[in-house]
Amino acid sequence: MTDRQHLLVYGSTFAAVGDGGDISGVRGTGSPDGLFVRDARHLSRWQLTVDGAVPEALSPVADGDTTRCVLVPRGGRNEPPAYTLFREQAVGDGSFVESLRVTSNRPVPTTVHLAITADADFTDQFELRSDHRTYAKAGAVRSRQVLDHGVEFAYQRGEWRSITTVTADPSPDGVEETGTGARRLTWTLDLDPHGTAELTVRVIARPHGEKRALRVPRSPAALNAQLISLEGEFVEGVAFPTGWPELAAACARGLADLASLQVPARGPDGEELRVPAAGAPWFLTLLGRDALLTSLFSLPYRPQLAAATLPALAATQATETGVDAVSQPGKIVHEVRHGELAYFEQVPYGRYYGSVDATPLFLILLGSYVEQTADTALARRLEPHARAAIGWMLDHGGLTTVGYLVYRADQGGLANQNWKDSPGAICSADGTRPTGPVMAAGAQGYAYDALRRTAWLARTVWQDETYAALLEQAAASLRDRFQREFWMPDHSFPALALDGTGHQVNALASDAGHLLWSGLLDKEYGELVGRRLLEPDFFSGWGVRTLASGQPAYHPLSYHRGSVWPHDNALIALGLSRYGLHDEARTVAHALVDAATTTGHRLPEVLAGYGRDTHTEPVPYPHACIRESRSAAAPLALLTAVGGA
Repeated sequence: MTDRQHLLVYGSTFAAVGDGGDISGVRGTGSPDGLFVRDARHLSRWQLTVDGAVPEALSPVADGDTTRCVLVPRGGRNEPPAYTLFREQAVGDGSFVESLRVTSNRPVPTTVHLAITADADFTDQFELRSDHRTYAKAGAVRSRQVLDHGVEFAYQRGEWRSITTVTADPSPDGVEETGTGARRLTWTLDLDPHGTAELTVRVIARPHGEKRALRVPRSPAALNAQLISLEGEFVEGVAFPTGWPELAAACARGLADLASLQVPARGPDGEELRVPAAGAPWFLTLLGRDALLTSLFSLPYRPQLAAATLPALAATQATETGVDAVSQPGKIVHEVRHGELAYFEQVPYGRYYGSVDATPLFLILLGSYVEQTADTALARRLEPHARAAIGWMLDHGGLTTVGYLVYRADQGGLANQNWKDSPGAICSADGTRPTGPVMAAGAQGYAYDALRRTAWLARTVWQDETYAALLEQAAASLRDRFQREFWMPDHSFPALALDGTGHQVNALASDAGHLLWSGLLDKEYGELVGRRLLEPDFFSGWGVRTLASGQPAYHPLSYHRGSVWPHDNALIALGLSRYGLHDEARTVAHALVDAATTTGHRLPEVLAGYGRDTHTEPVPYPHACIRESRSAAAPLALLTAVGGA
């Protein structure tokens, strides 16, 4: 594609359209293109033509909760456009709505032939990734049916069935075959001199298993009003800092994004919940680690996110050992998918447990939530789930047998199962990857905090003093062992990980800041680490790099080996504040807020690691999620860490 893509997001639905509002459905670009609901593409083509030609964008789509653009027929300087098209689009829950207004620029009656070519290929999102994988779909059948007011596309594979319905007001004059499987809806519009005609096209997507009677609002404006109302509910009542308007704006923008990133889930008793999705476009689903960190950052301001995330993750907690999904009893889920490939187990992500840190983060959020809200009822309800999570950490997780939380590369899934989960993210300073089991530093900090917080719950809510003492002893032992075996005296800094033989993986990495957030390090070590993270090789001016520059493994455009992650920096700021390094925390907070100010107060998933001394604006990372829940919540964590300073 030659034009930019623009995302519209509402819950588990998103659309990616080009500058003129079209969807081309091109594969192999590495970017989504279409209307997606629950991991499947329900519109793969959506192309407007007028008098048989594609109009050009006079005013291209601008980013926002709706897309608006102005189009004209192609022509030269001496051929003023005969008409102007005003195009507006929005997405809702399982829906997409477009309004078109055609205005004649001529002083005489004019006839305009307008058409929308539509198609739905129902491609699973995993087929559109740039990983060169193919998936067999034996017996799959696509069909099209002309309706009184439009056309319906359907997909059937065994018991799996999905539908996309396109209707219009006024109804199209005809629905034509194109020879490609797509269908062309056509209208002949007779315009008075300088007259105007309008039409609205609505799309309803029904993924497999959808039983609700979906209602599509009458117009993009109506859908936008729904979203604005939802965003207003999220923002209302939060006390933003008056002395730092840029942080206030970043918090407001983040809360508004979190409102649109809520996806449906169910609790242990089947109750309906809405939880933070990880991010758009590729991760508009429940990811355990992401939902937990988002809920933790938001906890002082929007505790209802934690109140939904905790039971949703309890409901998906593993109860048995499964090789393909790397599940073990008590483990908290890493990723939940609802698409066709997950349903037929062609990818392992229907319920995938490839995370070493979601389980301790679940316990941290539960303890933090009860401490923040005094809602002991949830702690009692989830006591069996919390004890099972502790059991996983001690048993399958490795705390008892190995002394640390440990993971092994999953051949069919993720090689790395901490937050830096890309291949090669866990490495030595020279880029060498560890072999065998891996004990990542950050996960040990989470385990320490989880043990301590669960001990507090056991003592104060569950009235189990013996269990509390056991967990406190395990936490103290972990802390002593970690500081002996991870600390690198030559660097006055902890190793990124230990390999299967206990040797240090010696890269200097931002994960050390997570240890400050968890409180795992003694005060002397913590202060050394905190100040080290603000030295120029780590601190880019826009935030702390994931890997300090100057190491052979460093790359400013690597996903986890030199980039700057807002949520990573938010944890670092909270950790710096915890250790009394308030000036350093403010430095990190100001850097992130300055970065957000350059992009409409919205923080992306990740930024490139180039320094502010040579780049006066942050350099985007090329494949970042445009909206990501952890980044949306990061300004709230900064507000907690430094207040309005």
